[in-house]
Amino acid sequence: MPIARLDSRALIAVTGPEARPFLHNLLTQDVETLGQGELRFGALLSPPGRLLFDLFLLGQADGVLLDVAADRRDALLQRLSMYTLRARVQVAADDRTVLAAWPDAPAGFIPDPRTPLMGGRLYGDATPDADADEADYHAHRLSVGVPDPAADAPQDTTYPIEADFDLLNGIDFHKGCFVGQETTSRMKRRGVIKNRMMPLDLDGPAPAFGAEVLKGEQRAGQVLSGRDGSVMALVRIDRIDGELTVDGRPARLRRPAWMGQDVIPSSNA
Repeated sequence: MPIARLDSRALIAVTGPEARPFLHNLLTQDVETLGQGELRFGALLSPPGRLLFDLFLLGQADGVLLDVAADRRDALLQRLSMYTLRARVQVAADDRTVLAAWPDAPAGFIPDPRTPLMGGRLYGDATPDADADEADYHAHRLSVGVPDPAADAPQDTTYPIEADFDLLNGIDFHKGCFVGQETTSRMKRRGVIKNRMMPLDLDGPAPAFGAEVLKGEQRAGQVLSGRDGSVMALVRIDRIDGELTVDGRPARLRRPAWMGQDVIPSSNA
């Protein structure tokens, strides 16, 4: 079973007697019911409801450990500090390691909350030896069809539902308010979802970020991250029911196993 060290991820420890209510009022995920040792997936949004930071939340006895994109950790630390005000919380970088294993979660690893197909994650100083690298991990991620918001969603440009957070257990629609909650709930309630991140398979190397996905001469989306033979794309749901091309190459839309049949009509995927 492959194990990879994810150097693209870093940790933040949020501790103190008010750590859980503090995060609960900010994030898309329910933090107050997060059990010790339980892992959940969520995000911090901008007030208009766009993605700023994707993150995993690990419940701990003294608070919550946040698993975030390494190149955005300092920015998230700054933003969380801005929100603390008089809250009795401490927010600090944590230097422990992030590892992932797949396709299952072996002993000691916590199952990935997005989908069991993603395996599991492990945090700590004493960690098992990695026998794979991040490229292998992302190849698996693309095979499962799970977006990587840090790579696929430039900051403050994408709504979390467009990045499939509603389908990957990243939003609790039953909790109270959170930053960006009004727009997110309205999109879900009204079904106003025009775009979704979905995997595309195509022959040859991955196109450049932003390459157009075309249905005939109509723009049907854009390529995000990817590798040879497979990419993640943000596609228009109303323009994926025909033959698609990217850079003149045929592209085949692939419906992930975790994506329900009612999300996109079968005639469109």
